[in-house]
Amino acid sequence: VNIIGGFVIGVLQMGLDMQTAIQNYTLLTIGDGLVSQIPALIVSTGAGILVSRAASEGNMGMELAQQFTVQPRALILASGVIFLLALTPGMPTIPFLFLSGSVYLLGKHFKPKAIARQEKKEEAGVPAVAGAEEFSPEEVQKLLPLDVLELEIGYGLIPLVDNKKPSNLLERIRSLRRQFALEMGLIIPSLHIRDNLELKPNEYYVCIRGNGVAKAELMMDHLLAIDPGHVKAKMEGLKTRDPAFGLPAIWIPAEKKTDAQFAGYTVVDLPSVITTHLSEIVRQHGHEFLGRQEVQRLLDNLSKNNPKVVEELIPGVLSLGALQKVLQNLVREQVSIRDLLSILETLADYAPMTKDTDLLTEYVRQRMARSITKPYLDHFKLLKVLTVSGELEELLSRGINQTEYGAYLTLEPQQAAGIIDAVRAALEKVAAKIEQPVILCSSTIRRHLKKLCERFQVPIVIISHNEIPGGLEIKSLGEVSTKR
Repeated sequence: VNIIGGFVIGVLQMGLDMQTAIQNYTLLTIGDGLVSQIPALIVSTGAGILVSRAASEGNMGMELAQQFTVQPRALILASGVIFLLALTPGMPTIPFLFLSGSVYLLGKHFKPKAIARQEKKEEAGVPAVAGAEEFSPEEVQKLLPLDVLELEIGYGLIPLVDNKKPSNLLERIRSLRRQFALEMGLIIPSLHIRDNLELKPNEYYVCIRGNGVAKAELMMDHLLAIDPGHVKAKMEGLKTRDPAFGLPAIWIPAEKKTDAQFAGYTVVDLPSVITTHLSEIVRQHGHEFLGRQEVQRLLDNLSKNNPKVVEELIPGVLSLGALQKVLQNLVREQVSIRDLLSILETLADYAPMTKDTDLLTEYVRQRMARSITKPYLDHFKLLKVLTVSGELEELLSRGINQTEYGAYLTLEPQQAAGIIDAVRAALEKVAAKIEQPVILCSSTIRRHLKKLCERFQVPIVIISHNEIPGGLEIKSLGEVSTKR
């Protein structure tokens, strides 16, 4: 553009002949291009220097000086290039010769130091890589521990953890930890939240000790309308399922919240969806958070006001590991351990007779009968249950194998499958009558039937006759039987 424009202006306006116009304006165009590129080159070089040192903690002057001294061969090579430029016709020979000699002397000066540094690294067995970041053993050890509870989120969900928003996810999680501590007597470990670019933008992933246990995908700027099963009118929306309970649901815009509530939907925002899902995960895996160190903290807290019961039981009568297993058994079946004093007193009574942690758990459950049955009572006094038939009780009793390490249930695969089918059939019959069914059986088979149901992923509450406190009214809704 500059050449053509200059040629036209030179010929038409300035009266130059064509050869002179082409010669003059071609030279001017080249000069203008060089002048324009020099600032761009300087800016690009400066940006490259800043980007390359972004991961370094040293100041810029020290970094530049260190770069020149790390590779003396580069300085020697540069001196040779400058010497060739000095021999080029039209170049200032004397300044370039002086600059070439100065750079060469700097390269020769730093070369012995670079060789000594290389030999020192080789003697230490460290690969000599320029600019490699070195970690001390203490720094590496900091990377080893796993986060007990971790929430990974896609980059699209990052706004949910903004402290400035009223519906902040972090505050909901704090409330969840307080609520769980009050209900179960167990402190949830701190939740580590981090973004993961490998996830979908609106996806989150819950991990326990580095292993994923749940994953779900949300829709930003929408609400989740859950169908509890009795909605008055169906609404349009993107169909999905509630991550926590698997109920059918739809994603709706925020402006349709009132309409969905009038239609009978349960409408929740995104932080509530994640918090509810986390709550269910914590309830299912709460026993995994109860290690020996956590049990010791509970004992230390209890011993401040009740030191005698702790001194009597631990470690003389029962080891810390055995107590941990008893508490894990209770938490696994959603039994609160907040009344730790009663638990320890019961163990102090029965631990001298047996060290079977499963049997000790049954004794503790009988002591905590009121706490166990309370969540399932109607009007505080009526307990609706499913009873176990006589032949099923006998089948399970015959399958119990008593060893020196404890009692175990040994059944044929067909027998186990038949029992699970009977439990599922009984649950389906009463699904419309009661929200949370309870199976009532003898204390002999209770824990074995519970473990069998857990193995086949049948979520059911099972209590024994000895766990029914006095004064309760029992109503049978059906019977679990293998007979057709």
